[in-house]
Amino acid sequence: MNLKTLSVAAAVLALSGLAGSSTAGAVPGTVSGDGGNRIGTLRANGDAYVKEGGLSATWVKESGNVKQVALSGNRIGVLTGDGVAWVKEGGLSATWVKEATDVKQIALSGNRIGVLKDNGEAYVKEGGLSATWVKESDKIKELELSGNRIGVVTGDGVAWVKEGGLRASWVRESDNAIGIDLAGNRIGVLVGNGVAWVKEGGLSASWVREADDVIQLELSGNRIGVLKDGGEAYVKEGGLSATWVHEYTHAIQIALSGKRIGVLKGDGDARVKEGGLSATWVLEAGDVTELALS
Repeated sequence: MNLKTLSVAAAVLALSGLAGSSTAGAVPGTVSGDGGNRIGTLRANGDAYVKEGGLSATWVKESGNVKQVALSGNRIGVLTGDGVAWVKEGGLSATWVKEATDVKQIALSGNRIGVLKDNGEAYVKEGGLSATWVKESDKIKELELSGNRIGVVTGDGVAWVKEGGLRASWVRESDNAIGIDLAGNRIGVLVGNGVAWVKEGGLSASWVREADDVIQLELSGNRIGVLKDGGEAYVKEGGLSATWVHEYTHAIQIALSGKRIGVLKGDGDARVKEGGLSATWVLEAGDVTELALS
């Protein structure tokens, strides 16, 4: 998710009377997953909840004073209001491990954890929760992880991606970027004029123009989701030139994971559907300021 999206979300939530202190500290970061069965929500009072299993599973409160929640596999990450990143591994009631301080964004993918520090430095670790951090870059405003790929957007609007080990070389992907998203062998960028582009394959593959007037771009598997600046959410499935399906109106956030699609409305209602693009929506929770899927 990009910063522009979160700013829009915060404004709408404020108008709805739902915005709490957690929204004001919102940061960019992907909210889409890779086919897991966990759903996370950040509530207006700063409480983070996660459920596991079916769409009607029971919520478990994970932490308070949270400003970002991230999910990947059996890991849960939260960023608390004091800038501390915590990650747990295993069940929903596992023990938290303190990962880093002075953090403004946390990212998870597989056995990798990434943090973006207040000073713009990006770090990633691989392996256990107590693995050693590797500095990836500086002057960063967004960090994304997917498999063995790492993506960043620098302060000057350049999107870079590396593939392989944590010390692999960066490849320049796009200029004028305000957001980046990764999923499998796909890379998506949202540029400053609201155009969403996606490429599939190697890091030097050709870009395909996906949509205009976009404020959020999300990828998962062979699905692409966009949120238009009018609050219309669309998803396509299959190739990069597949047909868009209109999913929802008056949305302020979209999230994807495998066969799941989630939307957050301006009134704080979070809904998720599972199955085909025309599946039925299930109301998950109210008073939500961020929705994340694993």
